[in-house]
Amino acid sequence: MTGPMMRSVSRQRAAAGLALVLLAVVAIVFPVVFSSPVVTNYAVYALIFMAVVTAWNMFSGFSGYISLGQAVFFGSGAYAVGIAAKAWHINGVGVFALLPLAAAVGAVIAVPFGLIALRVRRHTFIVVTIAVFFIFQLMAFNLNSFTGGTIGVSAPFLPWTPTAFNDRFYYITLACAVVAVVIAVLVRRSRFGLQLRAIKDDEDRARGLGVRTMRVKLAAFVLSATITGLVGGVWFLYLTQVLPQSGFDPLFDLSLVLMAFLGGLGTISGPIIGALLIEPGQLYLTIKYTNGYLSEILLGALFLLIVLFVPRGIVPTAGEWLRRLRTRGRPAVAPVQTSTRAETRA
Repeated sequence: MTGPMMRSVSRQRAAAGLALVLLAVVAIVFPVVFSSPVVTNYAVYALIFMAVVTAWNMFSGFSGYISLGQAVFFGSGAYAVGIAAKAWHINGVGVFALLPLAAAVGAVIAVPFGLIALRVRRHTFIVVTIAVFFIFQLMAFNLNSFTGGTIGVSAPFLPWTPTAFNDRFYYITLACAVVAVVIAVLVRRSRFGLQLRAIKDDEDRARGLGVRTMRVKLAAFVLSATITGLVGGVWFLYLTQVLPQSGFDPLFDLSLVLMAFLGGLGTISGPIIGALLIEPGQLYLTIKYTNGYLSEILLGALFLLIVLFVPRGIVPTAGEWLRRLRTRGRPAVAPVQTSTRAETRA
């Protein structure tokens, strides 16, 4: 690597490090600057979706297998915390000790789910995940003695003031989002992540090169479910109740897909940007307008616009534009000059 190129890489790394420090400072002081419970409520939901869509992207974005059953792990984690707290008579802040149970439930469900669904290819996989999702939703509605049926399950009371309640959950969900993003970065940079991307490009060729595709896909699926189950438990404690239609919501999965596609499927920052843009906007429309279907209609229209005009997402498209602007239409890498036989003799 030449001197100018090394200096350019160093400047880029320094700029990225400075941006991360500034982002961390903004995230930490956010509840202090914006002390309104309404604003922190928006932030908590945005961070919840940031963590979950990052986990979803860790499997679906990296492997190319689009899952529409992520709500299975999210709702199961929520129900696991509520049912365990009620059965074991756990109250107050002690209920947070049940969050590892929510993660474990997500992982345990993902193993048989993945062993069945991942035996088929991508398009059929989508259908299988939808079928499994509706099975769990029907179970939540009909297993009254276990899930409470249409009444649902209520969370234990947390002895916090309303302002402290939102602020503390902000930092809890911020920690979940940071952990999810760090794991996603580590996975993408690892051999495991390389194998997932090879499966996305050409699964048959990856298998021919020695990748144990089923094992790799299942491991990513279980890892994604574990994080989602944990965040589902946090969401349940924040919302204080879980119902079948909220814990197992089909719009939840569609929102994850839209967030990932808007930001950039398979990237690290894309799903984060998608969550920060879509979830607060969806909450604002739901609160501002009494028509509960308006936000869903706008989400559908937005998805169409993304597919038509920005199919690769904001991050990849913006990166391509910046490269074109920086090189002013010239190739980013100079072509290698080959010498002819006559020039060699000369």
